[in-house]
Amino acid sequence: MAKPKPDTTTSSSSRRKSSSSWFFSFLVSVLIIPVAAAVLLYLLESFDPASLPTHKFPQSPVTSPRVNPRLLQESEMIGEGKLFGPEDIAYDAKSGIIYTGCSDGWVKRVTLNDSVVHDWAFTGGRPLGVALGRAGEVLVADAYKGLLEISEDGVAKLLTDEAEGVKFKFTDGVDVAADGMVYFTDASYKYVLRDFIWDVLEGRPHGRLLSFDPSTKETKVLVGDLYFANGVVVSPDQTFLIFCETMIKRCSKYYIQGDRKGSVEKFIDLPGMPDNILYDGEGHYWIGLGTANDDLWDLTMKYPSIRKVMAILERYIGRPQFEKNGGVLAVDLEGKPVAHYYDPVLTLVSSGIKIGKYLYCGFVFRPYMIRLDLDHHAARTTL
Repeated sequence: MAKPKPDTTTSSSSRRKSSSSWFFSFLVSVLIIPVAAAVLLYLLESFDPASLPTHKFPQSPVTSPRVNPRLLQESEMIGEGKLFGPEDIAYDAKSGIIYTGCSDGWVKRVTLNDSVVHDWAFTGGRPLGVALGRAGEVLVADAYKGLLEISEDGVAKLLTDEAEGVKFKFTDGVDVAADGMVYFTDASYKYVLRDFIWDVLEGRPHGRLLSFDPSTKETKVLVGDLYFANGVVVSPDQTFLIFCETMIKRCSKYYIQGDRKGSVEKFIDLPGMPDNILYDGEGHYWIGLGTANDDLWDLTMKYPSIRKVMAILERYIGRPQFEKNGGVLAVDLEGKPVAHYYDPVLTLVSSGIKIGKYLYCGFVFRPYMIRLDLDHHAARTTL
């Protein structure tokens, strides 16, 4: 008796159904569920970024006639392991000492002739901007404490920590005019230093430019609604000061003397996000650039929806790191770029200043300062 033939039609149909079912399950688990979860997470996220004034962004590439793209490679490290996040630099030519504020809460001295590091004054916070006073004192913008004055023997005293009834959350840059007036910034009245990325992602102008009068103890808000107010420097002729806004990649003038007193105008658009600005006494300002312009970062800053996604990533897994090509831009007294020093691996370069034949640079996080010999490694003309 002949054996019945297997029903290949039924078997093939079952395999197709099994394959189809497997593919659908795969599609649901790998694509549909994660996408649905991401959409739900986006809709439930309360963080609400604002539109930035993109018309204030540089409208054309900002370039320098001379560049050195090997800043880190050609520099030597100063105070390695002793200078933790040397954020700003103030140089006392009479004593040959550099003052810098570090992330361990100390304002430190670095002697120029031998690069020896000394712990000098402990603020108990995070000293950022530093500037020399007129009588041997040092002014410090401490991110958590406020505006401080440190005496010659290293004793810190609070000068001010609020203006117009609003406490500082992020005291940042500082400089002192020839008449003793102190000018400084509060990067944000909403976010503290450890949460700085949230201020950037939110995109609202929480920054302020302020003054403190030592004779009257009065603190004034000179300019409000700034997009992450950062470094500040008084011009050599004492008629205006220059302040940096990190988020819109710009430095602006604020007039403190003359017919234009109290007015603001653009000084320079920048090829990256600025931090501190310092004057070298030789006709040049040096602007620390935490990161150079980047297409992905620019796209993120342009669209609030992308910044919201970045905020979600930051909250749960960490955001992508777009920062690169940090460095220092030298500009003349008219705001024209002269030389650009940077390195592809550098990020969060916070300050730079030419002292003698060297360019010294500070950082937000790195455990050292760097020094570049300009006689041997000066920026070169680009073709």
